[in-house]
This record gives sequence, C-alpha cells and structure tokens, in this order.
Amino acid sequence: MSQDTKIREYTAEDLEWIKQCLAQRTKLTGKIKNMQQYGAFVALKEGIDALLPLKNISVSRIKSPEEVLKKGEEIDVAITEFDETTGRITVSHKEFLGTWEENVGKFSPGDTVWGTVRDTTRGGVFIELTPNLVGLAEHKSGLSYGEKVEVLIKKISPENHKIKLVILD
Repeated sequence: MSQDTKIREYTAEDLEWIKQCLAQRTKLTGKIKNMQQYGAFVALKEGIDALLPLKNISVSRIKSPEEVLKKGEEIDVAITEFDETTGRITVSHKEFLGTWEENVGKFSPGDTVWGTVRDTTRGGVFIELTPNLVGLAEHKSGLSYGEKVEVLIKKISPENHKIKLVILD
C-alpha cells in the first residue's frame, strides 16, 4: 500500500480497541478538538481522533456544529464507522440525546415553551424543542433559521412521533 493512501497508522492494541468499540457500539466520552462546517473532530483517547459529521450531531437540521457544540467540550459518542484502509473513524452523538419518548415526556399539550427555528417551508416551520425533539408549526413569514421563538404545544401524537405547535407572537 502506498504511503499516500494510508492516512493514519494505529498500534495493534489501538486497532483492537477501535474494532471492539465499533462492534459493541460502546459509549465513549470524547473531547471536541476542532470544528469545521461539515462536522467536529473528537479526541477519543490519546492519538485517536474521529470525525463527528454534522448529520450525527443531532436529529435536528443544523448548519454548523458551533450551534450545539463548544471546542473543549466533552460529549458522549459511539464509533459508527472505521475505514481500515485510511484509518478514518466516524462517530455519532445523537443517540445519546435521549429517545423521542424520553424527550417528549418533558412536555404536555398546553405547555408554552421556547424553541429554535430549524427549517421553514411552505408546509410549516420546524422548531427544535430539545436536541432530539422537533415539532411542526404552521408557516409564518419573517422567521429565520436559528431564531428563538415561543410556542404553544397544541398536540402530541406518540403513535407517529409528531408534535403540533403554534407560534406565539
């Protein structure tokens, strides 16, 4: 194998650890080292870093890791992919933010809460209530991505994992 195709070399002990963590989906504590538009780099242990892609940070639609992570912060992750050819490790964080059921259990119809606008379409506005819980409100013009809004929880439908919201003025 040529030197330019191999990106990262690991010791036999580290390789065994990586493969075991991948197979068992072991919960690891990593430290955010650096952030790019496409994700964050996480130190798993001395000499072993991994990419946390944007899509693996939260179920909410976020545009940048800085929206929910801070450099130096410790977070829970699990290894989801390991490319033995390049040595690249990919991790995920969103599995450790609670299930839909756990997160929705914190809310009840009639509650008034604050959320973050994550997407606006003609069909409605997606509003993040917690990092793993998003509800839908009717379309309202003038709202922008990342804006904090106060909403009324109108209906929670556990059978199809949906939350209907009303944006308050």
